[in-house]
Amino acid sequence: MDALEALHNRVSVGGLTEPAPSRQQREAIFRAALRAADHGNLRPWRFLVVEGEARNRMGEIYLQASEADAPLSDVQRERTLAMPLRAPLILVAITRLQEHPKVPFEEQRMSTAGAVQAMLTAAFAEGVGAYWRTGALAENRVVAIALGLAENEEISGFIYMGTPKKPPRAAPELAVEDFFAEWTGD
Repeated sequence: MDALEALHNRVSVGGLTEPAPSRQQREAIFRAALRAADHGNLRPWRFLVVEGEARNRMGEIYLQASEADAPLSDVQRERTLAMPLRAPLILVAITRLQEHPKVPFEEQRMSTAGAVQAMLTAAFAEGVGAYWRTGALAENRVVAIALGLAENEEISGFIYMGTPKKPPRAAPELAVEDFFAEWTGD
């Protein structure tokens, strides 16, 4: 797929199933992350690859973290345990915050977001379904510790990948002029 076609048409794709991306697809997707804008060449991102049985362990971590906040009903417990089973492959995007005189933490977080966006676009170009999830579990320190994050690291999100159960929806038609305006300085 042409790069501009992928950039213009990428959409999040839920409803994922086996198989997970192939080794060749993963290589292309993962390499895309390494080209994200990165002031200071800090490379503040890293990713955990979760698949197979490890997804069940991740569900247990999600459950432990959720129950630390409040008791869950049986239905909520089942739903929480099943969350990592929504796709055959999950990438945990992690930002490694580093003290730097010219690169504030927020810029490092944006760099990780750029790496994630690059992977989402590469996945779309490869025909792999993908979507990015954040939320309470991404911000939960119990989850971070269980996944082995250091004190200076935080989860930037979970990227779910797999084979789409149905073709991706068409990207919405947006008018460029609704988002871009000339500034004249007057």
